[in-house]
Amino acid sequence: MSAELLSILALILMFVVATIFPVNLGALALVGAFLVGTLAAGMSTDDILGAFPGSLFVILVGVTLLFAIATNNGTVDWLVRAAVHLVRGRLAAIPPVVFVISALLTAVGAPAPAVAAILAPIAFGFAAEYRIHALLIGLMVAHGTQAGAFSPISVLGGIVNGVARDAGLPMDYLVLFLASFAFNAAAAVIVFFLFGGRELIRRGTYVPEAPAGDESPPARATGGTGDGGTGDGGTGDGGTGDGGGGTATTIATTSKAASTAASTAASTTTDVATPAATGGGLRLTAHQALTLTGIVALCVAVLAFKLDVGLTAVTVAVVLSLTSPKSNKGAVERVAWPTVLLICGVVTYVGVLQEIGTVDYVGATVAAIGVPLLVALLICYVGGVVSAFASTVGILGALVPLAVPLLSQGTLGPIAMIAALSVSSAIVDVSPFSTTGALLVANVRGMPRDDFYRRLLAYGGAIVLAGPLAAWAVLVAPGWLG
Repeated sequence: MSAELLSILALILMFVVATIFPVNLGALALVGAFLVGTLAAGMSTDDILGAFPGSLFVILVGVTLLFAIATNNGTVDWLVRAAVHLVRGRLAAIPPVVFVISALLTAVGAPAPAVAAILAPIAFGFAAEYRIHALLIGLMVAHGTQAGAFSPISVLGGIVNGVARDAGLPMDYLVLFLASFAFNAAAAVIVFFLFGGRELIRRGTYVPEAPAGDESPPARATGGTGDGGTGDGGTGDGGTGDGGGGTATTIATTSKAASTAASTAASTTTDVATPAATGGGLRLTAHQALTLTGIVALCVAVLAFKLDVGLTAVTVAVVLSLTSPKSNKGAVERVAWPTVLLICGVVTYVGVLQEIGTVDYVGATVAAIGVPLLVALLICYVGGVVSAFASTVGILGALVPLAVPLLSQGTLGPIAMIAALSVSSAIVDVSPFSTTGALLVANVRGMPRDDFYRRLLAYGGAIVLAGPLAAWAVLVAPGWLG
């Protein structure tokens, strides 16, 4: 068996093992790079380590450290409370606000699992209090995190842009970001009307429930109206009365990067709930105002002055740490280190693939098919299906380089193809087997957990079928984008 074919089979095996067992895909990828590189390709240790993405490591550490500080000092919680305060009881505005906040947080560099870990409990609390369909509010969190996930200073955006740049492909930061935002926003609109948005509009502003002395149960949603949660867990901790805890545990265990989600949820949700961090009311503390200023400065520095994302984010994080050491204590420990290991490990393995000629091998195989548009569609579906069960960052880090030979033929626009592949791989994170989806199931309120899981599974399956096809049809097939 050739080294090229062996390296591809090893990559597939890594995704399977990481999906079935609680092993970090990045650690598996480093082992794969070592074994495949030395045993199959005769590479030296220096050559293998030379594939480690140092600049990407700095980006990941910088943006996640900055987000950890913003969470630790209550800035994220302030943004949530301020946004909800702006709707002034208008029920129909709450789901869009949740979507926008989720998108904003991932757009400024927060990893999607961290955003879901923070916002899911808060959002489901809104759903239970205002009698909003649990699927509606949960999917707003999920699609919102993906809507902002490909900004130039986000984790996924940095990965895709960096891989494309290293491969010598043209890249448009704005097209990538807007494509992801547009597809997820369109999905959010469909979700809004599918799960009770019309009823929320009809109800207008929030009317408090009956006084505590009135023992009559509050109104509940039925069928597809979606004006409230179903089941008996509306005031509990996620429908615990239905015995669904085992299902949630199983899902969280089998989800991609489950260790990342668990560690993120354990740290971030605790910090958000700490009253001392929030500053009370809607008043900004001096350090929260400085944190917001730092995030804005990061965006300006990267977008307007083309400064390095990672080094700029680390600089802002260090400045914030120096100005308030006490409130930022423990922020380094809250960096998503499992995610850093995952991404850097996969990218290192891809570097080994490029070194031993696997990318050229795939290119020759693709060229033999002779129908570039069909190949592009298949690649989008591979990204979508695998990402629904495995790591989004891992599959993007692997598929973008493998698509380079197809893009170098000149028959497909590289910008359009990379955008379509990115959308296909990320929009499916609503699956309950993904980290974000598993966090939704684990935190659901207002609906029995088993019921929520089944409905989320059905919706995720529909997205896996329709998402890649829609991305291909809109971005790649017309050939309007180079």
